Amino acid sequence: MLIFTAVAGASFLMLRPTTLRIAVGPSGSDDQQLIQALAQSSAREGSPVRLSLITTAGPVDSIALLAAAKADLAVARADEEMPEGTESIAILRKNVVVLWSPSGLPRRGSKKEPRSKIKAIDDFAGHRVGVVGRTQVNTTLLRVILTESGVNPDKVAITQFSADQIAEMVRDPSVDAFMTVGPLDSKITSEAIISTARLRGEPTFLPIDVSEAIARRHPLYESEEIPGGSFGSSPARPDDAIETIGVNHLIVAPKSLSDGVVGAFTRQLFAVRPSLARELPIAAKIEKPNTDKDAALPAHPGAAAYIDGNERTFMETYSDYIWGGILLLSVLGSGSAAVRHYIKRDERRMSTLHREKLLSAISLVRKIDSIEELDALQLEADDFLRETLDCFNDGAIEEGDLSAYCLVLEQFHHAVVDRRAAISEAASNLPRMRAG
Repeated sequence: MLIFTAVAGASFLMLRPTTLRIAVGPSGSDDQQLIQALAQSSAREGSPVRLSLITTAGPVDSIALLAAAKADLAVARADEEMPEGTESIAILRKNVVVLWSPSGLPRRGSKKEPRSKIKAIDDFAGHRVGVVGRTQVNTTLLRVILTESGVNPDKVAITQFSADQIAEMVRDPSVDAFMTVGPLDSKITSEAIISTARLRGEPTFLPIDVSEAIARRHPLYESEEIPGGSFGSSPARPDDAIETIGVNHLIVAPKSLSDGVVGAFTRQLFAVRPSLARELPIAAKIEKPNTDKDAALPAHPGAAAYIDGNERTFMETYSDYIWGGILLLSVLGSGSAAVRHYIKRDERRMSTLHREKLLSAISLVRKIDSIEELDALQLEADDFLRETLDCFNDGAIEEGDLSAYCLVLEQFHHAVVDRRAAISEAASNLPRMRAG
């Protein structure tokens, strides 16, 4: 019963779905919709890992919940300030930096083609850049780009605008260049570029020629390329491929989260990716993280085991516990047997005494001359047998002890039968008295 209860309890715990709290935001964003669809798919298919959404104002708040242990997972950019021990599980998408400046609208009646004040990042000094997004990471990224490009960031004015202030940003004549950070198909970036072309002239896209140097010095960033025509084909925007900086948007988790749980979640994430992509095209951008140990944001061991094909089997994971349990049961069994052996010592001693009495009775039987004495001795032997069987049922004696007792008892019965026959024969040979 103890073993059955332990196995049943362990099975219940292992087969019960694990629910992970995941912080994602803001509400209505692509990230929030993707995680919502993933949570619904996990619940619908009865996956071993379920998701419970915690909607936040954005990645900064999501990371704060992760740091406070109020969330098990979070969706955030790789260059956010992460709590110590945070590791990646999956790349949801790659964000790229897009820098452009307006060329200006042509003057009425002028044949001269307008040109942008800023033709390269080197021209940023003394100008104002409008950055879409209120988070500090965008400003930090721009300052890194300026520094690596040889421009003093302190000589560049930076103004941040929220996503719903794009029209205001484009109309502001004091803003000479614009920057967004998002996926190539970002609606926000496309809207800002189209608004720039309509209100302030065709945009001039600014390549980040030092992208590879930035990637080497700042491992959280990557050198990427924006293909020509990514933001429009007529006219082509940009008209040719340009270098830029990329930064990953990730699902992250603390290293303390169980490897098995993370491995199961990673497995089901990539298993449902094709079906999710039919509902939400952004799901097709989900990628596996870098599993190199020297990565700037290393992959969680559970995710890395799945990606590298090094997942441990059930026996590999729990063999130590199984063998430990068997050893414990063996020790408990031996201990209980020793305790029982000690408790039943008086009954065992009594059984041995009964066997010795029967052995002595075998010799005594041969000297008895009356049937009555034999009957009395037989009754005493029956009492010995009854008490010996009780000892055997109680576990005080082993089967071998009972067999030895039965052998002695059999010899006793043979002796009684022989002696009874001898007494009867002697009685029949006595002379009968004649009647007077």
